[in-house]
Amino acid sequence: MFSPARSITRGLFKHEESRWITTGPVVEDDWNACTQTLEGHSSEVRSVAFSPDSKLVASGSYDKTVKIWNAATGICTQTLEGHSSEVRSVAFSPDSKLVASGSDDKTVKIWDTVTGTCMQTLEGHSNDVYSVAFSRDSKLVASGSYDVAVKIWDTATGTCTQTLEGHSNNVYSVAFSHDSKLVASGSYDETVKVWDTATGTCKQTLEGHSNAVLSVVFSPDSKLVASGSYDETVKIWDATTGLCMQTLEGHSRPVNSVAFSPDSKLVASGSLDKAVKIWNAATGICTQTLKGHSGPVYSVAFSPDLKLVTSGSHDKTVKIWDTTTSTYTQKLEGHSGPVSSIAFSRDSKLVTSGSHDRTVKIWDAATGACTQTLKGHSSWVWSVAFSADSKLVASMSNDQTVKIWDAATGICTQTLENLAFSTFSASWLGDAKNPFQQTYGIGSSGKLITRGLENWLWLPPGCQSLCLATAASTVAIGCSSGRVLIMTFSADS
Repeated sequence: MFSPARSITRGLFKHEESRWITTGPVVEDDWNACTQTLEGHSSEVRSVAFSPDSKLVASGSYDKTVKIWNAATGICTQTLEGHSSEVRSVAFSPDSKLVASGSDDKTVKIWDTVTGTCMQTLEGHSNDVYSVAFSRDSKLVASGSYDVAVKIWDTATGTCTQTLEGHSNNVYSVAFSHDSKLVASGSYDETVKVWDTATGTCKQTLEGHSNAVLSVVFSPDSKLVASGSYDETVKIWDATTGLCMQTLEGHSRPVNSVAFSPDSKLVASGSLDKAVKIWNAATGICTQTLKGHSGPVYSVAFSPDLKLVTSGSHDKTVKIWDTTTSTYTQKLEGHSGPVSSIAFSRDSKLVTSGSHDRTVKIWDAATGACTQTLKGHSSWVWSVAFSADSKLVASMSNDQTVKIWDAATGICTQTLENLAFSTFSASWLGDAKNPFQQTYGIGSSGKLITRGLENWLWLPPGCQSLCLATAASTVAIGCSSGRVLIMTFSADS
């Protein structure tokens, strides 16, 4: 019953749905393309990368840390601390054993992904390091800096083997070809340069962007280079001849990051327009637009098995997307943080929800439409309740205030201040004659709806409960994902 309306799973098992559930939760039409949202950074995420075995994701943040995540479970396995300023770029070594990070502290650090130990600190740039990349054999690291230079480092000794000079402005991005013979660099001077790693000579200067080049990447076969620019386009170039093969237009803001799929057939791009786009590299057609971030997308990467794309954003999250699914319709979704409290109006027609995103929302219980978004709290909303006549909503917040709102207009009619509390509550209504038999609740784990003293219905991940409200046999659940679910059970169930 929790699977999407048009999914194969629902079609196969619809006949097994329990008859005592008269109204099920509103679900999306198709499977959500986002399979994981990785939360834990305390500031914006500037860079993400998949490990070559697809098992790990690394993220670099303005909170000065690098985090390593299990891509399957979403669990953070390591937090790498040591940089003294913002981390702008992260990259895995091809054997997945090392991570390199570039920072505004002018250094590159190389970390052991298993132990979290810093193996090398590479010093030599005279300004912020904007980009790092490993060579295919893991022996070299390239770094691009605000000091206008590209440096190539020996990962074993930490020595700088080449300093590549030729750009006339900041270097935002670097990438190795898969044979490790070439390095591409993208710069604020609006060009991409291709360098010979052995001699340090510039082989090609790719000109065509009308603004700064923010990201460059080689295709896995080393034949193509993709570049993302402040001019809102992605360009695909022939690495040998320097010819522009495709100009990909569709983003409405600067393109911060580009990545090739392992088979060189697709390009992913992340933009300040908050979207991730997937393009056919041969035709230039946009095959997918992935929306879900609430802030600019700074970094994108394909998993080596082609099934996933990961993106890092200003909204402090990393998202993992299924590349085979299309966009989806969200129902009763709108909060940007966990839902901590929900309540029904006395006539059961409305639901109100309070969230960590500091807002209170009022929903039409029948259609799922959001009729009001009440803004005014300066911290988390812990508890909400309707007045007996359903005309008012009260909300209690961690900002130590209670606000009274007009449910029809959304106007705050009263603010009760300087209340010393930090708590929330949820309650349910039962049959006064037989309360345990007729009362619906949530088990202590948040994973089960209970009826009386019995476990009644299991809730899948993403639908598990932070709070509950009931009106007779209708149950509303507030989820950690920011979603509200409404279900009705038959009276004689």
